[in-house]
Amino acid sequence: MQKIKKLSFFVTCLVLVLASAFIFVGCGKDENKIRLNEVTHSIFYAPLYVAYNLGYFEDEGLKVTIESATGSDASMTALISGSADIALIGPEQVVYAENVKDRPVVFGQLTHTDGSFIVGKEYTESFTLDMLRGKTIIGGRAGGLPAMTLEYVIRGAGLTIGTDTANGEVNLRTDVSFPMIASEFTTSNSEYCTLFEPNATTLENAGNGYVLKAVGEFSGKLPYTCFTAKTSFLEKKGEQAEKFLRAVYKGYKYIATQPTSASATALMPSFDGMTQTELEIAVRQYVAIGAWGEMSMEETSFTRLLSVINTTSGTNYAPKFADLIDNSIADRLTAN
Repeated sequence: MQKIKKLSFFVTCLVLVLASAFIFVGCGKDENKIRLNEVTHSIFYAPLYVAYNLGYFEDEGLKVTIESATGSDASMTALISGSADIALIGPEQVVYAENVKDRPVVFGQLTHTDGSFIVGKEYTESFTLDMLRGKTIIGGRAGGLPAMTLEYVIRGAGLTIGTDTANGEVNLRTDVSFPMIASEFTTSNSEYCTLFEPNATTLENAGNGYVLKAVGEFSGKLPYTCFTAKTSFLEKKGEQAEKFLRAVYKGYKYIATQPTSASATALMPSFDGMTQTELEIAVRQYVAIGAWGEMSMEETSFTRLLSVINTTSGTNYAPKFADLIDNSIADRLTAN
């Protein structure tokens, strides 16, 4: 009986040891899983997809899953609720959430200017903002950075926003959801809209409009889309956050150093509906406007962002740059 008890005790201990081993192995794998929620799916985020498709995340030992939302507010909700580890969103959402207990923090900047393009139903070689006078333009969701930036540059051009187009006011529509802008523009009487790639190129190729000008050429440098995580994630999984950002940075360097055709090829698995030529056009357009660069955020750009938010919404947000932006990881990548 004593031997049976000893054997039973030994077996129990062995089971516990093996179970613990499986638990720790499982935890180790979980440590390297990152759930990314992106505000939308766009070539504007090309360095991310290049990193994903060329295996740069796997090279860093990470298993990354990407889920697309329908707006920055939805992505921020996913982040705060814990259904996402990292959100690729407009940094205005971080400003709005500055008082959240587990504060969301930007730890890497992906895009450096507005990535939308003004599309018109009539072609003009030299588009100016004054051409919007007395016209209607569909500018995206109210409160979203694309719509706010567009309003900011329209007002900056000395134009008045309103519905009295007969007297020269610009009717800026913000009642159309992001995925519906192209179809609403095509079927409505709106003379202009703003679209991101690949939608702008696709609409033009379908004969439904002409890509006229990048909004970024009017807005200047802006921290438009950033990688954001909760403070607790950066504290507990700072190593994984650094590996993640390093992989994306490799994607950016690939685009910066390789022919456009190579970048388009690398993007194709993420954009099945587009041709090689269409992808090359989109990449070339974003390179031309300086959409991507080093992944640290400049304080001057952040200050301009606050100006866009406060000017268009009538608010007075004045958070400290150091409270919402952590450039430590991005600075190390640049230094290396």
